[in-house]
Amino acid sequence: MTGLPTAPGARLRLLLARPEPLVLPGCPDALTARIAVAAGFEAVYATGAGIANARLGRPDVGLTTMTEVADQVARMCDAVDAPVVADIDTGFGNAINAQRTVRAFERAGVAAVQIEDQVFPKRCGHFAGKEIVPAGEMLGKLRAVLDARADASLVVIARTDAIAVDRVDAAVERANRYADAGADVVFVEAPPTLEVLAELPRRVRAPLLANMVEGGRTPLLSAAELGALGYRIVLFANTALRVAAAAVRDALVELRASGDARPLVDRMLSWDDRQALVGLPEIEALEQRYRTEDDR
Repeated sequence: MTGLPTAPGARLRLLLARPEPLVLPGCPDALTARIAVAAGFEAVYATGAGIANARLGRPDVGLTTMTEVADQVARMCDAVDAPVVADIDTGFGNAINAQRTVRAFERAGVAAVQIEDQVFPKRCGHFAGKEIVPAGEMLGKLRAVLDARADASLVVIARTDAIAVDRVDAAVERANRYADAGADVVFVEAPPTLEVLAELPRRVRAPLLANMVEGGRTPLLSAAELGALGYRIVLFANTALRVAAAAVRDALVELRASGDARPLVDRMLSWDDRQALVGLPEIEALEQRYRTEDDR
């Protein structure tokens, strides 16, 4: 990273300034974040839904606490030398809670926080039964988030779930109000059609994030297609977790039936690849560096 800014937010802003959209893989834990960076991704997304699924084994319905998510995100920031975008749901309460949340996540090392206008506790953006707070309440919370930043380069992403609750025009109005209030990026969740996906970049006065949820309410497009429409960030929030969960399920069903791991060897990381992924060579080098003369 020689010659580049060291602040996570500043590094993320450089990525967002490029002409092509930034593709963010969702990661529920530090191991997945390391896999994503090893695969070539330049930034990662700490997914709230994925953390709820992986840490609690429960759905994304607001069951995780702020400290549970912050602890998980801190491990991810420590594990990778890449900007981490953190999903902070609704800020875990009112504007004052949101300020405490931002401070905790900034101490954890994130490059960006994403806050949404759902009622607390929230629900996954592609679930039924969502509710949103009044726009004025979200604007107050957004101002609190912006004021709470210790580093002005921290990127603030404002999400609205108004499409599912109200209508597209209401979502656009909220998106523009959030942008005018200072949000760096706006995230209109769950556009239901290709037409709406194409319409939003023309109507919202801010860089836009598109969330691709396989099987969700929004039609799936590639990062290139969304970039051509005008989106600046393309999020694949739970692709990695769902692919991994399917692979684990299938392997364990087979192992339970056969009691034999040998047929699975070609479908898993090799021993050496596993240790390289989690940084064993670096740890061993540090062990050698810090051995005392008496130990040599």
